[in-house]
Amino acid sequence: MMKTVQAEAQNPTSSTAIADESVIEIVNLMKSFDGKYVLSGVTLNLYRGENLVVLGKSGSGKSVLIKCIVGLLQPDSGTINVFGENVVTVNRKGLSKIRKKVGFLFQSGALYDSMTVKQNLEFPLRRIKKDITRNEIDEKVIEVLENVGLPDVSNKMPSELSGGMRKRISLARTIIVDPMVMLYDEPTTGLDPVTSDEISELINEVQEKYKTSSIIITHDIKCALKTATRIIMLHEGAIYWEGNVKDFESSSDPIIHAFFL
Repeated sequence: MMKTVQAEAQNPTSSTAIADESVIEIVNLMKSFDGKYVLSGVTLNLYRGENLVVLGKSGSGKSVLIKCIVGLLQPDSGTINVFGENVVTVNRKGLSKIRKKVGFLFQSGALYDSMTVKQNLEFPLRRIKKDITRNEIDEKVIEVLENVGLPDVSNKMPSELSGGMRKRISLARTIIVDPMVMLYDEPTTGLDPVTSDEISELINEVQEKYKTSSIIITHDIKCALKTATRIIMLHEGAIYWEGNVKDFESSSDPIIHAFFL
């Protein structure tokens, strides 16, 4: 296991105010597949109002980490407290309650191809907010489409959208239920540089407008630098480095430096 390297100071000039309150606390998280550990004792906090980027090469355990946070994967050991509830031990009803507060943007987008954009957006609203009215649904759909910059696509099918547009609609579907925490799984994968930059900017806009706390999983250095309040780097399943963007950019560590090549 690699030794953790931690920057001495957090970023005091960040425009995002970080309170001391943790919304997610992970302690000594372990997860293995076929006897091989993908996560080896990961401990981290997500603080209210921050964008925490978890950076690492493919296979470093990034996506496994956030899937454990929402109970899609069961860890071998460790604790994951989300708003004070331990995801590892909570019952099904408790896990469902936690998931209503957490938005998860899948790497693939996971839109329903047989539904229009509007129907895709309505689906989570009807499922989570049982007594919502038709007018409230329509207003919410219009709001989130405007917020992701696609006000005129509600009647289109996902197959009619570009990759960047699909990603935006996936994000709209995630924020439509007003989550308190956002989890982004490789949000810029498969996108061209211009669209990737637009999605990174949109992540910042969502954080500012909805006051979310976010974990952004990526190996895209440009996305990391554009969105991060704080960076954690995973290497061989463990936290190798933690600190602010300025310290990350100025680091001479060869493993960190490789991301800029």
